[in-house]
Amino acid sequence: IPDTDAAKELTGCDSTDVQELRKALEDYHLNLTNGKNSFPRQPFHKIVAISFVEAEIVRDGKHESYLLREVRSGGEEDFAEDEIVRGVFNYLARLKPRLVSYNGRNFDLPVMKFRAMKYGVTAPWLYQSGDKWNSYTSRYSADWHCDLLDVLKDYGAMQGGLKLNEIATILGIPGKIGVDGSKVAGMYDNGEIAAIRNYCETDVLNTYLVYLYWQHYNGTLTTKSFTRCLKDIRTYLEQERLSRPHMGEFFDQWQLSSENDKLQEENLKSGE
Repeated sequence: IPDTDAAKELTGCDSTDVQELRKALEDYHLNLTNGKNSFPRQPFHKIVAISFVEAEIVRDGKHESYLLREVRSGGEEDFAEDEIVRGVFNYLARLKPRLVSYNGRNFDLPVMKFRAMKYGVTAPWLYQSGDKWNSYTSRYSADWHCDLLDVLKDYGAMQGGLKLNEIATILGIPGKIGVDGSKVAGMYDNGEIAAIRNYCETDVLNTYLVYLYWQHYNGTLTTKSFTRCLKDIRTYLEQERLSRPHMGEFFDQWQLSSENDKLQEENLKSGE
């Protein structure tokens, strides 16, 4: 959500009204972009939820497969921002995982970076791992950080925008279910932290699914492994649906939106 504390310092707005402070922050960015974009730049966002999929990478020569471990949000609903930020950086420092994101190189990681700097959180693993050509900070090291937006647009060769929801549509993936990023601030104002976390969890599921399709397309996942990964997700969603209804809703929407499933399954059977 917009960082209204920063709005006071940046814009000089001395109001105590959250909406007025957000408006001041929007106006500031409109002025910077000649009226084209009111969306706050990366330093001016406050983190209220971080969600993720964790999957284990299993290697077999040049091929990989993935074992889904969990889909969850970090911390508790009432955690302060500094606790969320410290928690996720500690978690990542421990795992040193391959990062998979959608526009994460341009938005998510920079937002996390500035919030970590604000709270004195360090992340040497993010900058000191690997080498000059293979590391988290190397744009083309997709086995360290795969930013799907960058990869799918061929690192800038493909022009124009490309939304995660658009890709989900053609792949028969649920995409956004009733909520998108523009609604999060209002949900936060209404105390709907659980709903925000649920939305973020379905969003990372979409990201993971697109990643599986990409890895299958580029040959990293065999057809057999790809099919098994999809089945693992369906099994996980079915197991979680009673205690976490948004997982069941995602599963149901996935079934409804995959009208081409039978054709897809036949195509998958036809080749490895």
